[in-house]
Amino acid sequence: MVCGRCQWRVVGSVVMETRTEDVGVAARPASLSPSRASDFMQCPLLYRFRVIDKLPEKPSPAATRGTLVHAVLERLFDAPSAERTAPRAKELIPGQWDRLREAKPELAALFAPDGADGTDAPDEDGAAARLAQWLADAEKLVERWFTLEDPTRLEPAERELFVEAELASGLKLRGIIDRVDVAPTGEVRIVDYKTGKAPRPEYAEGALFQMKFYALVVWRLKGLIPRRLQLVYLGSGDIITYDPVAADLERVERKLLALWDAIVLATETGNWRPRPTKLCGWCDHQAVCPEFGGTPPPYPLPVRPPESPGDEQGRMGPS
Repeated sequence: MVCGRCQWRVVGSVVMETRTEDVGVAARPASLSPSRASDFMQCPLLYRFRVIDKLPEKPSPAATRGTLVHAVLERLFDAPSAERTAPRAKELIPGQWDRLREAKPELAALFAPDGADGTDAPDEDGAAARLAQWLADAEKLVERWFTLEDPTRLEPAERELFVEAELASGLKLRGIIDRVDVAPTGEVRIVDYKTGKAPRPEYAEGALFQMKFYALVVWRLKGLIPRRLQLVYLGSGDIITYDPVAADLERVERKLLALWDAIVLATETGNWRPRPTKLCGWCDHQAVCPEFGGTPPPYPLPVRPPESPGDEQGRMGPS
């Protein structure tokens, strides 16, 4: 489907195309997703490490558990309505974990015996116990979902929906939406599952950024504004909802355009500044970060000198 300002692109529940950012070769950024936009706002140098340099990162148990839970909730809707029960959902966990490990063999290292007892012998029992606890935690998250939503009364229009829109400016926005519900009246609800806890009210706006991003993409693709955005927090058992309006999404669009201008400028000049925060403690790239005494790898793209003293990366313009 093609509209005047954008093009709708969906490939079921799996993205089948090969995208530039998925290939381990340095290349200029070609599109923006919610996660990469958040990376740049958090720390431009982190964005560079992930998008330009494509430095490897170790899988984390928390992020992998989130991927597993998402897969289980997606697959549950393959079953008839009456069979979408908590026991059925928990039965899906081992199989989905096997599928994840097949797709990403490096995940097996998360629970590999590591000699944690201080001897040379692998800690087989400890590894098994860690895996069992991890799977039990995933079960709890899945079970909690049933206290927040009733899947027997839901028939999603889309699950794990890959969308891509090109704005009038040429900027491509893309992402994967966990679930899209469409009411008989045609109203659209975008739903995203979070396996962590809901943020405090003063941080709710940041949490909604991703959802507004998706709402903007749907608006530009379909010409309609989603009726509701819904964040389902399985870690704390909370639901945050927001009903977007055109003026709000237009502000998001202006922010993304300014953000993209800053990314393009940093790409051209090679000037990616670190932005230290408390999140640095969880970063995989401390060894090559100047804030920790490291040196970034040689910049793999051609650069140009700044045109003027005010020509600096990191400017985001009005939001």
